[in-house]
Amino acid sequence: MQEDDIRWGVFITHRGPLVDYAAPIVGSRDIAEDVVQDAFLRISSAGVRACNREQVLAYLYRIVRNLSFDLIRRRQIEQKHVQADAPYWVQPQTAANPEEAAVLADEMRIVAEILADLSLEVRIAVEMHRFGQFTLEDIARHLGISVPNAHRYVKMAMLKIATRLENTRS
Repeated sequence: MQEDDIRWGVFITHRGPLVDYAAPIVGSRDIAEDVVQDAFLRISSAGVRACNREQVLAYLYRIVRNLSFDLIRRRQIEQKHVQADAPYWVQPQTAANPEEAAVLADEMRIVAEILADLSLEVRIAVEMHRFGQFTLEDIARHLGISVPNAHRYVKMAMLKIATRLENTRS
């Protein structure tokens, strides 16, 4: 029980400086607050034996730093995935002639039909990810689901759209 008191005391005393430490790394004070909370949860549930406050504080700073950099890496991977994997039908299109305009309008109708046939959660996930540029983490938080489920929703819908568009071209 005494170790829990030490952890709690260190966290309460140094929460502000920990947030100040994480904010420049993650780019937002709000996100830094979440990182610091996660760090405290990890140190609380880890069963770490701490001899003194300095060790707890050093460990908290290390966890905050690692979680911050993990978040940045995850964002970079998601952004790279979004930029490299953006299908042509998400990009603005211009038609050079009436025939291309008709084909483009038909493809957009197909995409709209597929989106309308999806469940509400899946449709929201796809629209947030592809049109709103939200991260999978943001989508998961908004929908109250896990990040892997958010990824599965987006991937499943994108596969349906790509397959249907490919079948109409053939």
